[in-house]
Amino acid sequence: MQTILAGDIGGTKTILRLVKAEPSLSQHSIPQLTTLSEQTYPSQDFSDLSPMIDQFLAQSEAGTTTQAACFGIAGPVIDDTSELTNLSWSLNARRLESEFGINHVALINDFASVGYGILGLEKQDIATLQAAPANPKAPIAVIGAGTGLGEGFLIPDAKGYHVFPSEGGHADFAPRTPIEFQLLDFLRENMKLERVSVERVVSGTGIVSVYRFLRSLGQHPESSEMAQVFQAWEQRGDQPDHLIDPAAAIAQAALQGTDPLCQQALTLFVEAYGAEAGNLALKLLPYGGLYIAGGVAAKILPLLQTGAFLKAFQTKGRVSPLLHKVSIHVVLNPKVGLMGSAIYAAQLSADS
Repeated sequence: MQTILAGDIGGTKTILRLVKAEPSLSQHSIPQLTTLSEQTYPSQDFSDLSPMIDQFLAQSEAGTTTQAACFGIAGPVIDDTSELTNLSWSLNARRLESEFGINHVALINDFASVGYGILGLEKQDIATLQAAPANPKAPIAVIGAGTGLGEGFLIPDAKGYHVFPSEGGHADFAPRTPIEFQLLDFLRENMKLERVSVERVVSGTGIVSVYRFLRSLGQHPESSEMAQVFQAWEQRGDQPDHLIDPAAAIAQAALQGTDPLCQQALTLFVEAYGAEAGNLALKLLPYGGLYIAGGVAAKILPLLQTGAFLKAFQTKGRVSPLLHKVSIHVVLNPKVGLMGSAIYAAQLSADS
């Protein structure tokens, strides 16, 4: 039995979890994890991660010694260090090891932690869009639209799986239909862009951009409710206000079926999402499964289940039959990244 500290660090909030890890029963299974305590903290309330950890451990089980820790970070991680510009935090794994007497501390990108978390999901943590047998010797793909678009993959090795992040969300947006070509031109012109990445469309901010584009076409009038949402949001300027989220308002109106403009925006978004997931699948042939994570998918699950996502995913010309063999799952567990940090820390400790 080992005690593991796991963290999911974001600009708005940080979740810390203390976990008991029992050794895996076989070489290819993950450790059995039992949560001892968990707390969520407003990130901006702390000058650094260290005082937050101090407070958390003081409130957790007395006398507990932590053997390993892993923190998933919403930002770049280089050689176990990270500079979080949104928080003015400068994190270094070696410093944290010294401060807290932890044998092994790792810092990984938050989407990499999602990749490891995939390995710990239970049946109730996923919704399947396309069923297919999983090949344990094949790659697993992960894609997730949130603030941006994350993409990554898992490769099986002698000890289980190794997770690799990518910058696939910054690949070029590839329009497929006349309206998507119009969208591409709209984004180039309005955002003064030389090129348009796929995450400009397939992300939370992408939903807003798609809505604005369709609004400019004038095919459907903007509702008074959405006009008020955008007016309040635009008045904030560069000042973030998490109480005003136009992407969430657009998605909610589309789910309710009360706003034709929002419904059109989400339909275009879902199709573009499916097409990009199919592009990722073509490059990896992830017969171990493709998992849709991120903050958007679980919230719009009924729209992903209409068939538009799957049709766009599968429509790849003469190689389309290859993608019928890829199982597709939507991740419903919002703490999959935190779970992944715990799994990574447990494996790190076991391998030492």
